[in-house]
Amino acid sequence: MKKLIALFAASTVASTAAVAGIALSGTASVSYDDNGSGAAVANQSSTSYDADISVVGTTGTTTVTVGMDVNGANAAITGADMSTTIGPVTIAADMHNEVTLTTATGGQTLESTDTGVTVSLDAPIGDATIGLDNSGNVSVSGTWSGVTLSHTIKDGSDTTTGSASIAGMDVSITNDGGSSTWSLGTTVSGVDLTLASSKAITAAFGLSGNTMTISHTAERASATAKTGTANGDGANGYGKNSVASKASFTTVAISRDLTSGAALSATYDSSNESLTLKASVAF
Repeated sequence: MKKLIALFAASTVASTAAVAGIALSGTASVSYDDNGSGAAVANQSSTSYDADISVVGTTGTTTVTVGMDVNGANAAITGADMSTTIGPVTIAADMHNEVTLTTATGGQTLESTDTGVTVSLDAPIGDATIGLDNSGNVSVSGTWSGVTLSHTIKDGSDTTTGSASIAGMDVSITNDGGSSTWSLGTTVSGVDLTLASSKAITAAFGLSGNTMTISHTAERASATAKTGTANGDGANGYGKNSVASKASFTTVAISRDLTSGAALSATYDSSNESLTLKASVAF
């Protein structure tokens, strides 16, 4: 493992002198929200902005990706990743430590370290890929007879995911530490339908560039807070904030691409009767 990481570092230093290709892309948007019944009388509406840039440099089999959030007073790095392939071995490094704790309902309560290195091997055992990261987590993934499976062995709890397309229906199942979730997706008369184990239902109509999406979120039950550990190695991981109960609600979003290259969207949320208008552009 240490030798592979050292070899990766050496290849990185050699490649930084001359990057063969650099691709720049980004998005920018402005949104107006009337805030519906949830707005204070003194501030009935609000406007928000967002602008992001992604820079991808590639030379040979080595790729560097850096993401930045550039709206506001100070630009901030949102991601920095590097990967390279040496024969059947792929080495990936996450060099940016994202903030993972949050005050949101059900959010993570303790900070985790997201940086690290993962080494993956394309092994000749039924098209499987075996991975090992610097935390000691081992993963095995692959596709057999149209079914994609991934299993990760880690401290605290194992994670298994599976997905397949069967008779025009997309099926996805995830088991994380004994707790399972699933989703089903299919298309009926041009309408894309998705049903999740949380009882959420989504229906998307229209053609590319001119769509309407209706999403229904089921009633949410309350849940007590869970105490985690600083290393996330317990049954509750890094911990969870308590969850407040919430009544079911529906959102309706209409999106339209313009010939100018911009996109306009309008979203109505029945939970607070708010209407959000958004203009965005990608480059």
